[in-house]
Amino acid sequence: MARVLHRGRSSLTAVVPLLIGALLAPHAGSAQPAAAPIKIPTVPVVKFVLPNGLTVLLSENHSAPITAVVVWYHVGSRNEKVGRTGFAHYFEHMMFTGSQHVPEGQHFKILEAIGANINGTTNNDRTLYFEVVPSNETETALWLESDRMGFLPPAMTQE
Repeated sequence: MARVLHRGRSSLTAVVPLLIGALLAPHAGSAQPAAAPIKIPTVPVVKFVLPNGLTVLLSENHSAPITAVVVWYHVGSRNEKVGRTGFAHYFEHMMFTGSQHVPEGQHFKILEAIGANINGTTNNDRTLYFEVVPSNETETALWLESDRMGFLPPAMTQE
C-alpha cells in the first residue's frame, strides 16, 4: 500500500475511519439475521462473616478438579504515609517468606510441590494473594493462608 504524506501526516489517518464505517454499516438490501440472546452464566455465591470479622465468599463449581483460594486484604498504597511509600508492596512480598509454622522459604515450595499456581498483587486499595490448587489440596492452601494471616508477626525479625 502506498502512503501519501501531507504536511507530516499520513492520508491513511483519514481513510481508516471511512473504511471502518463502511465495514460496520449494514449492507443495503441484505437481511441481517436476528442475534441470539446471550446467556450470561450465573455464579452462585454464599457469603459468611465469621465471628472474627473475616468475610468468606464461597462459590462451588465442580466442572474442574481445582480450587482457587483468594485472600483480599483491604490495605494498599493508599494507606502509606507521604515519604514512606512502597511498604504495601514490600509487605506483600514479605508474606511469602514464611510464618510461625512455615519455615522461611517454604511457602512457595509447599505450594509448588502440590502443583499450585500462586501469586499476589498490590494496588492502591488492596493486597491480594491467590493459589489455584488441585481440589484435594484445598486444606493445604487454606492452612497456609490462615497461618500467614494469624502467625506472620512471630516470623518477622529485624533482619
